This record gives sequence, C-alpha cells and structure tokens, in this order.
Amino acid sequence: MGHFEIGDMAVYQGQGIGQITDVGTMEVAGNSLEVYTLRMDTGTIVRIPTHKAADVGLRGLIEPEQVPSVYAVLREEADRPKDKTWNRRFRAYNEKLRTGSVLEIAQVMRDLYRLKSDKELSYGERQMLDQARSLLVKELSLATQRDEIEVAQELEDIFAGEC
Repeated sequence: MGHFEIGDMAVYQGQGIGQITDVGTMEVAGNSLEVYTLRMDTGTIVRIPTHKAADVGLRGLIEPEQVPSVYAVLREEADRPKDKTWNRRFRAYNEKLRTGSVLEIAQVMRDLYRLKSDKELSYGERQMLDQARSLLVKELSLATQRDEIEVAQELEDIFAGEC
C-alpha cells in the first residue's frame, strides 16, 4: 500500500486501526530489519517489517472520495446467506473481516444487520457485527474527519427501519 510516515494512521487487517509511531530498524536473527511500529487503538504495539507490510494487510485509511462507495454497499440488498448452517456463514464473514477491506467489512455489517431482522443472531455473529460496526465507524470518521458518534448514528439510520 505504499510507504508510511510517522504519524500516519493505518489499518492492519483483522486487528483494527493504529498510528505509525516509528519507522526504524530492529535486529532479528543477526539481520537488520526495517520495521513500522504501530500503536493500535487498543494500546497494543505492533512491529511490522516494512517489506512485508502489504503482505500482512497493512494499508492506509480510505480516501474521503471512497466513502460514498462504502455507504452504497451498506444500502445494497443483502446477500442472503447461501449457507443455512451458522458456522459456515460465520467462517465466510470472518474471512471478509480478515481481508481488512473496508468494502468487505461493510458487506459483513450489512448482511448481519439484515439477518438480524429475520432471526436471532448467534453470540459469534453479534460479536462479528459489533466488530464490523466499530471498524467502519472508526475508519469512516477518520477518513471524513468527523466525530465517531455522528458516523455511528448515520450507520444506525441506514438500518433503522429494518430491526
């Protein structure tokens, strides 16, 4: 996804959003390795070799002009799960969340919200819905420089008539 500078916000797939606090070198097995140090919003510190950043799914925040496409995905008709068994569905949603792609995360949120209007979600599905929602709220608010509460309300409004 390109080069990151200190102070940049970045999305680390499956982990959330963090800020690059350092770009430096580290000794690993006698070799010097250039690494990004990322402070996740949970407070966890993660070090990622710069040459592996794209492979492990480190990417920059979406650009403000990409935001409407996220809202478009949320408003689309849900993909009705082809799998009736919740554990297969759960695995499929998990895969999408792990890609770290904001559009895939939006699909998970949309599909789970719609599913919730039809049936009781399992504990795992509820957790996944919460995770997708919080990842989206955080990234959309950072991308548009708006308050998280405002963005969260917007997302709720999209689904308001459905539950």
